[in-house]
Order: sequence, then C-alpha cells, then structure tokens
Amino acid sequence: MNFTWWFAKKIAFGKSSKNNLSTTIIRIGQIAVAIGIMVALITISTGIGARKGIKQKLADFNGHITIKPYNSNQSFNSDSLSIHQGFYPEFSSLPEVTHIQAIAVKGGIIRTADNFSGIFLKGVGTDFDTKRFESYILEGEFPKIEKEKISNDVVISKKIANELHLDIDSSFVTYFIQDSGKPIYRRFHITGIFSTDIKDFDDIYVIGDIKHVQRLNKWNENVVGGFELFTNDIEKLDQVTNKVNDQIDFQLYAQSATSSFSQINDWIQIFDTNIFVVLFIMMVVVIINMIMVLLILILERTHSIGLLKTLGASNWRVRMIFIYYAVFIMIPGLIIGNLLGIGLLLIQKYFHVIKLPAENYYLSTAPVYLDLTQVLLLNICAILISALILIVPSYLISKITPNQAMKTNEM
Repeated sequence: MNFTWWFAKKIAFGKSSKNNLSTTIIRIGQIAVAIGIMVALITISTGIGARKGIKQKLADFNGHITIKPYNSNQSFNSDSLSIHQGFYPEFSSLPEVTHIQAIAVKGGIIRTADNFSGIFLKGVGTDFDTKRFESYILEGEFPKIEKEKISNDVVISKKIANELHLDIDSSFVTYFIQDSGKPIYRRFHITGIFSTDIKDFDDIYVIGDIKHVQRLNKWNENVVGGFELFTNDIEKLDQVTNKVNDQIDFQLYAQSATSSFSQINDWIQIFDTNIFVVLFIMMVVVIINMIMVLLILILERTHSIGLLKTLGASNWRVRMIFIYYAVFIMIPGLIIGNLLGIGLLLIQKYFHVIKLPAENYYLSTAPVYLDLTQVLLLNICAILISALILIVPSYLISKITPNQAMKTNEM
C-alpha cells in the first residue's frame, strides 16, 4: 500500500483528528467546498440549459437549417422554389439531417371589429413535424393538413390572440396585398394557440396550410418558399450547414438558425462567459479556503512532520501526505455540495419553481440541463486543480527541520 496515501487517510479519518484545534477550520473548508461545488453545478446546468433551450426554440419553430433561393429577398415573404430537389423529401446524403419539410410565408393583416395586426402566414404541408411543435401548444391542437384538401384551420400565438381578443374556435379575416396592389382576403379558423416565448415568432406568426400561400402567390402545388431541415445535434449546426451548402445546387443557400437570428445567438454567448466567470470565482474561493486549511494543518502537525523526517521521509513524501490529507478533507464537502446542487436542480426541473420574464430571457422558467458526465468532470477537475495548487503552500514543509519540529507538542 502507498504509505503517503495510507498515512494521509489515517490522520484525516482517524479519531485523533476529531478533537483538536483544526476541527473548526476543517469544517469551514468543507463548507466552502460544498457551497462552491453547489454553485458551480447550478451555474453550469442552468447556463447550458438556457443556451440549449433558446437554440432549440429557434430551431423547432424555424428549422435547424433553412434552404432558400440564393437571390432570396430579405423580407419574410418567400420567393418561389421548386419542390423537386435531390434532397427532398429525404436528405439521404447527410445522415446528420433527420427531417426536412417544405414551407412558404406570406405577409398579411388580420382585421377584427376593434383592432388589427400585421402577421405572416407560415404555410406548412403534410410533412410538417407536428410532434416537435406540440410542446408549444397551450390550448387546442395543431390543424390537420391534408394533401388533397385545403384547410382553413390555423394556430396563432397567444400574444396575437390576446391583442385581437381571439380564442379557440374563433375565426378572423386576413387581408393579403398582391403585387398588383389589390387586396385578397381569407377567413381562417383557430384550432390552437401557441407560445414560444420568443418575440420574433410570437409577435407575427400564424401557422396554417401551405396551399393558401401557394394560391395567394399563384403558385402550383410543386412550388414552395423554402425548406426547413432538422439535425441530430443542435450544437453542430454550423458544421452541418456547411455540409448542406456543399450538397445543394449553387442557386440555393443554407443558413443555420443561429446565424438567421444572430442577435439572439450573440445574447446566448453571454451564458458561456457567465459560466466561466462564476466557475473561476468559485474555484478561487475553494482554493483559498483549502490553502488556509492546509497551512493550519501543517502548523498544527509540525511535530508529526519532524518525526516523519527523522524516520527518513523525504520532503516531497511529507508534502504529498498533507496534499492527500487536504483532498480527503474536500470529499465530504464535495458529496454534500453535489447532493444539495443536484437536489435543487431536480426540484427546478420537475416543479419549475423559479420563473423568468420571457420577454427578457426567451424562457418562462429557469432551464436545467443535468448530465452525469458533466457532474463527474466538474468534481474531478475541482479535486485535481486543488491538489495541484496545494503543492505551492506545501513547500512550507521543506522549511521545517526535525530539531525545530521535535520541540513542539506531540501529535
């Protein structure tokens, strides 16, 4: 058995360590470790959860990747594009793409008896992934889109419904302006109300049958406005987007959801900065406390150090004993911190205790992302970094001579 490991464990967990002056200092160090690991866990889990949650919302509503004509205008209205593409209805050349759907968008104005609102009708077909969208439906259900029959059913956002005093089973008239300047109106029936908490979507979108957009634009059934692609890893959108661009015709271009909404994506990047800053601060606090604990332990056990050196132990071996000792002291703090941190995160994940203003954070509740690998990596890094940093203050042991040490009280 490794002597330094055995001896450190003996003095860390032995009875003699429970009734001496260092007990209070040890407890303070363990509390600092517990608080540090708990805050770090909460920061990482909520930070990554927010980043993933916002990205997922952007992608679920607008596709992870969109394909449009290369000369597409910058407005929300769709340009025409043939549905007959080599990548549709399945992007078989790229296994990263799990689903593809055709869409088309047309701007209009909803008018009711006492109000009006500018909107964009997002037309979708039978290939629309309704299961992905179900989590955003607050009331009612998504319209049943049929291939042969045009549907007047739509879902609208909660914000538009509240502004125009509309509800499930209500109907409304929307005016669409043609290129000729002549308005055309369509009456729609509401089957569902959704909310994404993202202003860019909730303020303007109504989702219905793509055949309405095709007829309004005088397109045939083989013409659409673009395609929305979904991938198996939302964290690799840029890489997959580049691959998609390599596979499609030069007259088309693919754009990831994060680049389509660059301002929101820039805001998301703040989470990474916040995570780093909090982790750095908490690690500094933990390390300072552990250094304080180690120095006090060294001073308190000066006699033991002298005895070990008298018996032939090298400075490095004695230093390793106290480094191991400090690490053993960290373990109870790590366990308590993990239990408290994971417990609080699970409560938030399943009971949504902490609410957020959706207009500022794009999320209505504080998100939680828990991953076992992430938790283990955080704990291992905390132990390794602390052990490495403690090598510096342990140098004090090299300055203690057996003659000086043997004059102190016995351990």
